[in-house]
Amino acid sequence: MATVAGVTASPAARRPLHIRVPAPRSPEPAPLDMGDPADAADAIRLTTRFVERAGRPWFPIMGEYHFSRDLPEHWETELRKMRAGGVNVVATYVLWILHEETRGDVRWDGANDLRRFVETADRVGLKVVLRIGPWAHGETRNGGFPDWLQELPIAHRTDAPEYLALVRDWFDAIGRQVAGLFHDDRDPAAPIIGVQVENELYDQPDHLATLRDLAEAAGMRASLWTATGWGGAQLPARRVLPVYAGYSDGFWEESTTGWPEFGRMHFTFSTVRDDLTVGADLRDAPATGVAADAAEDPWPFATCELGGGMQVAYHRRPHVDPADVAALALVKLGSGSAWPGYYLYHGGTQVLGERSTTQESQATGYPNDVPVRDYDFFAPIGGAGQQRPHFHALRRQHLLLEAFGERLAPWPAAIPDQSAENGENGENGLRWSVRAGEESGWLFVNNHQPAAAPLDEVPDVQFHVELAAAPVTVPTEPFTLRRGVFAVWPLRQRFGDLPAVTATAQPITQVATGEGVTVFLAATPGVPVELQLAGVSASEVSGARVVTAQEPERGGVVVTPDARPGLDCRVTARGTTFVILDPETADAVWKGPVAGEERVVLWRGDGWFDGDRFRVVPGSEGDRVLIHPALAGDDGLFTRVPVGGADGRRALPTPSFAEKQVAPVRVGGPARRLSAPTEEDFASLESVPVDIPDECFEDVERLVLSLRWTGDVLRISAGDLLIMDQFWSGRALEVDLLPYRDLIRRHGLSLRAFAWAPDSGVHVDPRVRPSATEPLLEVHEASVRAVRSQRVP
Repeated sequence: MATVAGVTASPAARRPLHIRVPAPRSPEPAPLDMGDPADAADAIRLTTRFVERAGRPWFPIMGEYHFSRDLPEHWETELRKMRAGGVNVVATYVLWILHEETRGDVRWDGANDLRRFVETADRVGLKVVLRIGPWAHGETRNGGFPDWLQELPIAHRTDAPEYLALVRDWFDAIGRQVAGLFHDDRDPAAPIIGVQVENELYDQPDHLATLRDLAEAAGMRASLWTATGWGGAQLPARRVLPVYAGYSDGFWEESTTGWPEFGRMHFTFSTVRDDLTVGADLRDAPATGVAADAAEDPWPFATCELGGGMQVAYHRRPHVDPADVAALALVKLGSGSAWPGYYLYHGGTQVLGERSTTQESQATGYPNDVPVRDYDFFAPIGGAGQQRPHFHALRRQHLLLEAFGERLAPWPAAIPDQSAENGENGENGLRWSVRAGEESGWLFVNNHQPAAAPLDEVPDVQFHVELAAAPVTVPTEPFTLRRGVFAVWPLRQRFGDLPAVTATAQPITQVATGEGVTVFLAATPGVPVELQLAGVSASEVSGARVVTAQEPERGGVVVTPDARPGLDCRVTARGTTFVILDPETADAVWKGPVAGEERVVLWRGDGWFDGDRFRVVPGSEGDRVLIHPALAGDDGLFTRVPVGGADGRRALPTPSFAEKQVAPVRVGGPARRLSAPTEEDFASLESVPVDIPDECFEDVERLVLSLRWTGDVLRISAGDLLIMDQFWSGRALEVDLLPYRDLIRRHGLSLRAFAWAPDSGVHVDPRVRPSATEPLLEVHEASVRAVRSQRVP
């Protein structure tokens, strides 16, 4: 039974932040020519506000992973990681240049085996969206066009008959590869639910419609058809759903630019969907369209390129932090997004073609030089399979959408006026929004911006939300919102048998047990945990103290937990147990099939679900896995499973460079930006060996080399093969060496690198930019990590 504390609320320093949320209008079918028949099994359809699946609101959570930029033996494990991260749709480019580098020789073998990739995604529980181009970008040579196509004297990316004839052949080839894999009313279990045509095409709406026609004629019977809508794009009426982007920084900006101005819009709740700057460096003319506002669009707010990280170019090397990625994603949800899509969600490696390298470069007409091999993107899952902090932070959001998305997707965003008279929502004030129906909703708050422009803490924060059925004030007393905090809170949400719960903690997920329902929540840093339980008496609550009675006309209590947030912080009422975790533990929550049923798993390290077991990579992150509900025969809330084995890390002798040569300064490309060193430049450098003992390769799933270094550009080679390169941005270079074991055994591993120039015009984040007065080139630490996973329990 809860104890009752006599607490008298002190007057707030200012009025609560207030918003009135009118009852939303019922959604209608979106005026688009797509979607399955309403009576079809597992029908996927679009309303004016959300995606509908089998007659219910559904959140597609989409992550981009380029099959051809990884090895096929990795696909299944990496797709399982994505699914464990809460992603339910994988998007992938089909890059023409990688499949038909030589005209007439179309390759679908090895890493180009699109059908195998789609079938693998299906097997692990993922739906698929194909981005078929024919022009794609993706930091690819010619935007994905083969050289032979790029060099033809035809009007590319138009309805010119000569161009369409080539596209028709290409689409026919794709269609044959994935025949029978399209989700529609005839095959509702098939994996491919959508197709995107072209990319960043702003002024050819008729051509986009033609591309859809050609794809459908090639047998691509997708439920959904999309095209990128950013940059004020002109799209064909009814034929495509616009999908949008949002990045916290951009490699395409100038080296003299600090934090780009466009970044601010992505950390501010807004109904504006468009970002006119994405891809602007590749346009012949500035964007002249008007940024799309949700109030004008009778279809869902969908994204395909929320920045999961950011690529680096030679002249500009953004340093995106994990919190930047997670905060931006949450702001888009609070702005009404019904379809989060990340680019990239899984990093990769640029392909070395038979005729050329395949990366974007000034030599092929681009404004930017990007690395020849490195396409890690600092994505949630790195190119070597690393599961980074933002993988875990995003999973926390995705689990919420998986468990409670049906209650969020239907509701539009209500956003307070940013020019409110009291100034509380100004540029440096509080940013918040509400998505709600008549009786319940969700409150979003963001006080995070990237380190270049952090937001100040906000004192005396309290919210008063007038829902159509009932008002909510939360919390009962004002608090100070710390810098960097972002969260979503439930407003009068049903959990188990509790009809209306409001909390100052973020729901993660819930799971049914034999005794009721367990709801896992994450405490908000710096905010006292408070649960408002409508229709509940003090005698029905355990594990908490009652702060005050609430809503006397309906009955209810406000309680705070007896324990601090963590595994022992549990509040129970009417068979529903709230486990309120500290933020660090909250990022260790997973949910998936274990021992025959859906369970919550707590594990701080790398992992994924494999069949009906959880697979972990032992390391320094922890020595046990917690499982809830507890397995048969175990008492208590969790089964605790020990995890054995070392973390597999092995220090290597640190390579040392006798020469500290600075790269020649050149500019190139249409924007006259700084150019990367050439092959001839690298040939003049000393080669420094890295000793990798052959026994390191024994019985491993991956062997990840990590070099923590400072300099300008570094290359790793085995013999004549360039394995990886990196433009230094303050982060370690990491690459999986296992695929190159035989080459390394024969030729060894070697480094070539240019030093950082003290007067470099390259943009590197000021937090990590060297202050040296002499050329700087140093490997601070070298190690390998042997990745060996094990199943639990």
